[in-house]
Amino acid sequence: MRPLWRCRGCGALWPCQPADLHERFLGWARARGGTMFHVNHEPGAEIHHTDPFAVPTGQRSPVRRLRGRLAAPVTLWTAPGPAGLTVSSTLVAEGEPDRLLGLIDPESDLWASAEESGRFAVTPLGPPHRQLADRFAGLFPAPGGLFATGAWNETPYGPVPADAGGWAGCRLDTAREYGWGLLVEATIEAVDLTGEATPLLHYRGRYHELPI
Repeated sequence: MRPLWRCRGCGALWPCQPADLHERFLGWARARGGTMFHVNHEPGAEIHHTDPFAVPTGQRSPVRRLRGRLAAPVTLWTAPGPAGLTVSSTLVAEGEPDRLLGLIDPESDLWASAEESGRFAVTPLGPPHRQLADRFAGLFPAPGGLFATGAWNETPYGPVPADAGGWAGCRLDTAREYGWGLLVEATIEAVDLTGEATPLLHYRGRYHELPI
């Protein structure tokens, strides 16, 4: 005959019945002074409203705080390979020829591909592209690769999101160290605008939409 034992957690005969395991576990935890954490199972729930590891405002670099107060357009740079990177420091200069500048990570795959191919595409992103922007910024998982999700149109300058409002094809001219980044200068060789699109902005570490 199988011996019976008393459960040390709930006092019932062992093995405990699964019907009330949850209540028994709570009793076991409370009896030992344990702390129970509430888990919010609501879809899209936030764990923290702010970054618990962020440097306190008063200790941040004044230059970094100044940069945070400058609203910037969120763009996606892509190159043959393919490779891509989210960039929020893109500037267009009209002229003959038209030019484009941007600060990027010199150690990024995007720069390696652009340097090798001598060309890249720049796509302004909109509010529906928040997750895409995070993915190419390395802030969101990308199982299967950065380009495995979503629809893409192939161009000579690199793949561009199929639902984008437009893109520009650029020929790499030069690049040089600038601060901790790489200042890239390019000539705009092609522009494809399919219609008006609401821009996605980056301001004080968050995405924002511009009312139109």
